[in-house]
Amino acid sequence: MQAYSDVSFFPRAAKPLTSYRPYWAKRFGTAPFLPMSRAEMERLGWDSCDVILVTGDAYVDHPSFGMAVVGRVLEAQGFRVGIIAQPDWQSAEPFKVLGKPNLFWGVTAGNMDSMINRYTADRKIRSDDAYTPGDVGGKRPDRAAIVYSQRCREAYPDVPIVLGGIEGSLRRIAHYDYWSDKVRRSIVVDSKCDLLLYGNAERALVEVAHRIAAKEPVHEITDVRGTAFVRRESPPGDDPWFEIDSTEVDTPGHVEEHINPYMTTAEQAAAQGQSCSKSDGEEGGGRGTGQGADQGGAVATAVMPAVQPITFMANPALHGRGSIKRLPRARTVIRLPSFEQVKSDPVLYAHANRVLHLETNPGNARALVQAHGEGTTARDVWINPPPIPLTTAEMDHVFGLHYARSPHPSYADENGSHDGATKIPAWEMIRFSVNIMRGCFGGCTFCSITEHEGRIIQSRSEESIIQEVEDIRDKVKGFTGVISDLGGPTANMYRIGCKSPEIEAACRKPSCVYPGICQNLNTDHSALIKIYRRARALKGVKKILIGSGLRYDLAVKSPEYVKELVQHHVGGYLKIAPEHTEQGPLSKMMKPGIGSYDRFKQMFEKYSEEAGKKQYLIPYFIAAHPGTRDEDMMNLALWLKKNGFRADQVQTFYPSPMATATTMYHTGLNSLKGIHRDVGEEGRTEKVDIVRGEKRRRLHKAFLRYHDPNNWPLLREALKAMGRADLIGNGKQHLIPTFQPLTDGGYQSARRKNSTPPGKTTVTARVTGGSTGTGMGPSASRSTATPPKGRILTQHTGLPPRETGSARKGRRNG
Repeated sequence: MQAYSDVSFFPRAAKPLTSYRPYWAKRFGTAPFLPMSRAEMERLGWDSCDVILVTGDAYVDHPSFGMAVVGRVLEAQGFRVGIIAQPDWQSAEPFKVLGKPNLFWGVTAGNMDSMINRYTADRKIRSDDAYTPGDVGGKRPDRAAIVYSQRCREAYPDVPIVLGGIEGSLRRIAHYDYWSDKVRRSIVVDSKCDLLLYGNAERALVEVAHRIAAKEPVHEITDVRGTAFVRRESPPGDDPWFEIDSTEVDTPGHVEEHINPYMTTAEQAAAQGQSCSKSDGEEGGGRGTGQGADQGGAVATAVMPAVQPITFMANPALHGRGSIKRLPRARTVIRLPSFEQVKSDPVLYAHANRVLHLETNPGNARALVQAHGEGTTARDVWINPPPIPLTTAEMDHVFGLHYARSPHPSYADENGSHDGATKIPAWEMIRFSVNIMRGCFGGCTFCSITEHEGRIIQSRSEESIIQEVEDIRDKVKGFTGVISDLGGPTANMYRIGCKSPEIEAACRKPSCVYPGICQNLNTDHSALIKIYRRARALKGVKKILIGSGLRYDLAVKSPEYVKELVQHHVGGYLKIAPEHTEQGPLSKMMKPGIGSYDRFKQMFEKYSEEAGKKQYLIPYFIAAHPGTRDEDMMNLALWLKKNGFRADQVQTFYPSPMATATTMYHTGLNSLKGIHRDVGEEGRTEKVDIVRGEKRRRLHKAFLRYHDPNNWPLLREALKAMGRADLIGNGKQHLIPTFQPLTDGGYQSARRKNSTPPGKTTVTARVTGGSTGTGMGPSASRSTATPPKGRILTQHTGLPPRETGSARKGRRNG
């Protein structure tokens, strides 16, 4: 295994984070909390802030919150950083509370896209917000990054605006917007920011901050990786770039297949439904004549030329000869179809999105440019290649900064606590957890992690992780000995990557684990096993739980890891996400077949039994994903019933900006394959079944909740229309019964504030005696009924909620 302390998968194209000369203001030292008021600034001895960060989240000084990381990274570089959290956006006055920033504004919508944060998958406004004290909704505007940028510009027009966060990352090019049901312009254009930093932007942020501090005009900072900006003219003559059209990368038109050179001439003709046999021609009365065509059937329309030996010609570009030159990748920019084109042409939209995903590997990505506007309003949105991933030493630096690991004191209740009415649910969730890595190479098409964090895994060192566990044990109020998670975007991708740095830097595959585990992928889980064992052996640590999602098809490659996980780090249940059982939707998700789930389940049950523990898997599924037929959902419902699952937390496909599945939803085309004008024919673009309309989306959700009497009328109607009335009956083999009990029409969601009607439960919940919540609602703790014999006990059917270290003393843990 490679030494991860200082290795990088790519050539060092940027300075290490710790190599910059600190800004002069470093003399002020480290702030206990980044100031949110003038009074705090005065206590620190500041007369002004160098950088002011504006965020849609409450300020929690913890490395799981983006603004805290950005602020502390800038502070470590010597800058004075202030934070304006969840400001009133109705005017510019709240944006002046800390005065004028000396260098720039840093703007983000928060840890989530503001539209996803504010609306459900059915476009209904949420009444809660996990990133707000008291879980109160409505503390941020729609499209918060745009609104905040506008208010910052109003407050101080001459201060540069640097936009970041996941909302900016996912909207960096023209993108389909689910909420307005149209293609919107790049957020760089709409927000009028001076610079957009996309992805995990520490490296770009530090360089940009120092260059602005050195009085370099922000409009001249155009060469930083991981940035996007507007250009109204071509790069200057002394900055040569080679522009190529995106159709040269991935042609959105008719493409002839290459002839297999190992096929004979006759085989080539036969593959085209023709024949060039001499005997065929003679039987027809002539060699390839019209007479032969009439009598002999399929005869070649032209005589095949004599076979000539293949002569290999050296590529002149390799030897510096000829007119064809190999374009330098670092100086090549790909021109995508313009905003006006992708807005009106689904084929070009799918093509542009496909090219963008092909150019996401930091090792080989080229710059992208997309025109917005025409005539005098024309300008280009220029997107530089992704940033070079952080080394392990740099990751340790970022996570080892001086975080208070607590919400800002201004959020405390009358008792000075953050556990009462002002509790921030998102902080509560990660209060006793440790983020050990970044990135995901799974490539799930509905997920935005890869688009934001990249598919190169960036891991912390073992020492850094253990140090954070000890800090939680010694410094975080309320710790009872339970670490709620050692994970990240995926629980078991720590220190896993390509066996060859050269191959990894050149690879353009969207996933390392689909359609199967890549032969070049190192699947060694030993480093993760070592951390688990060392962390749980620490004095004062009673339990280490794994709360992050598990990539089970990767885990089965290491039975030792599965055994370690199951026997020591599962608190009663383990959540995993097969997402579906049918190949149609799974192929559009780029997820493994249900067989992988079955193999993991066997191992899970085996090792649980060996340890003498009763533990249960919690599978999660998605309804209404592109490529899902009604029959697919019916088969999933049958699988759920066969395996005894009653899902109450229903997840419906939510089209997030720039995701591949969102492209399928908008265009109806499978952009995982080549995009062509010819749809539906063999070898052409595949058309995708899209679940649109409230009725059909309700039907797909109803199949996931087949056990809810409120859904039975809709399911009966659908099953009859599908010719599957045989599934309606009162036997065990039937999906739903023929009788219809009196129901109240309610639905108790795991998010209680989204339940309808509030305060009521369904007949099903009363009959089974189990909680329909997932540990978030008060009813969960009352789930004491024993499930009927033979029923698989899961969180969905009444498993008591897993307690974390934040639980009150005396309550059951794990």
